[in-house]
Amino acid sequence: MRRCLHVTPPPQLISAAAGSSLYLNRMSEKRALQDMEEQETRRMPQPRLLLVITGDDFGYCPRRNQGIVDCFLAGGISNVSLLVNAAAAKEAADLAKRHQIPIGLHANLSEGTPVCQMLQKSSSLTDQRGFFHGKMGFRQSLESGQLCMKQVEMELRAQVKRFVELTGHLPDHMDGHQHVHVLPEVRDVFAQVMSDHRIRFTRVPVEPGLHSCQWLPEHLHSFYCQVEKDALDSMAVFRQNGIRWPDAYLGLTTMGQNMSVPHLQRALRLALAAGQMGGTPGGACVTAELMVHPGYPSHPQEGGCGDGPDDFSQSPERQHELSVLKEPSVAALLSQEKVQVCAFKDL
Repeated sequence: MRRCLHVTPPPQLISAAAGSSLYLNRMSEKRALQDMEEQETRRMPQPRLLLVITGDDFGYCPRRNQGIVDCFLAGGISNVSLLVNAAAAKEAADLAKRHQIPIGLHANLSEGTPVCQMLQKSSSLTDQRGFFHGKMGFRQSLESGQLCMKQVEMELRAQVKRFVELTGHLPDHMDGHQHVHVLPEVRDVFAQVMSDHRIRFTRVPVEPGLHSCQWLPEHLHSFYCQVEKDALDSMAVFRQNGIRWPDAYLGLTTMGQNMSVPHLQRALRLALAAGQMGGTPGGACVTAELMVHPGYPSHPQEGGCGDGPDDFSQSPERQHELSVLKEPSVAALLSQEKVQVCAFKDL
């Protein structure tokens, strides 16, 4: 009678077999998940427009910060732009970290005080009180040849440095508060600073439909048309420095009380048409940025960039934008127009 011997495999073989089985199970699960994701992607309609919705002036005051965060959490914005010389910049940077909000630099040469210590006492960028010259004052000083471009460069580099100190990383994008980054001479310095820091994206405020817009007051329409002219002249400079921007820009015709679902729909459709006419390859998504200013009205003497909050910041127009952006009808509009919301880092 033959006896069967039971031979126990060495522990090493048992362990290896178990590990191999576990590995195969995990690989099967991973493949199944990939198959499910691919099926879901095939079921989803392909977007026609990739849209970055940027909340400007993050850091301006605590109430602005709270409104911007509320808007992001509600899906109303996808991206923010930080004023590093503003009163609540540190709080804003901490909020961006906590809520994982994509964040860029809103470089400021026109409101408040400089970040660069060497420019705080006396410089061509500031008045006798040590404050920047303001939106129109900066432009007037530039036109009269009173601004030193070396000092512009020093301040921009100081603001990038402050941004890194606050957030722990370089900005995903960089634009200019009150559109100063597209002004003559300034744009060359701006592009060089961006290139040196390998910041890839900026804003080029050329809005389709601006000239045919019926609801803008004359003074704003005139100012925005000049901004557009400066932006068009900036493209070659940015392109030479390897800087990119979305196919279309929106936000001038939908700011403050002018933000509404019909106005947003008009802007989106014009952006899509302009992007397709601009040479976007067939089948490729058009890209666009929508500039917005959501927030709760600032309290008097609370916030700002060194000289208190401005009138627009204290007005109900900020909260109006916040309310519109959070409306379900806006989400329905984006779905209807096949718009996919994203951040600059996703482009």
